[in-house]
Amino acid sequence: MQSVALIDYGSGNLRSAEKALVRAADGRADIVVTSDPRVIVAADRVVLPGVGAFAACMAALQAREGVVEAMTQAVRGRGVPFLGICVGMQLMATRGLEFGETAGLGWIPGDVRRIEPADPAAKVPHMGWNALLDVVDHPLFRSLKDGRPVYFTHSFAFFPQDSKDVAAYVDHGGRFPAAVVRANMAGVQFHPEKSQGAGLSLLADFLEWRP
Repeated sequence: MQSVALIDYGSGNLRSAEKALVRAADGRADIVVTSDPRVIVAADRVVLPGVGAFAACMAALQAREGVVEAMTQAVRGRGVPFLGICVGMQLMATRGLEFGETAGLGWIPGDVRRIEPADPAAKVPHMGWNALLDVVDHPLFRSLKDGRPVYFTHSFAFFPQDSKDVAAYVDHGGRFPAAVVRANMAGVQFHPEKSQGAGLSLLADFLEWRP
């Protein structure tokens, strides 16, 4: 049975992400909540959750000794499939521009910056259900191509340098990236664990994804 390392660094959505992954796996994968570098290095898949401020999440991740190095070895070295959720996706960026400038993992070049809707009726934080736009033809997102709504709650978004890394957009008083994918690495700004059937479908597809 394949193992999925769900990174434990104190993220607020850790337990809900765990429950959603267990449900999506339906006995086909072992979901392991861990901050043990040895477990992460050996995992078949890696999931990084996250809620809150970029700098605080990056600091908390770095505070777990050996975790960033183990993730990098598994994902960038061995090429295991990776999924970042919300701030977990944002941490893949070069840097975050929230409360100053904070270096990210640098796995996909780009910046995380505050969303600025052109429509004054579009409030920030962006909270609620939205359908994705311009979803790429990709096995990870095949369940979301029919406009199924997913749940967002955030004030910042990841803007990759290369638009080819964007897997889907969302419109909230203006368009911005809602998902990214590059090689074996993917991330979603929305919360699969809060997106009911659509979110479970995405997680199930992630567990089957063979980059």
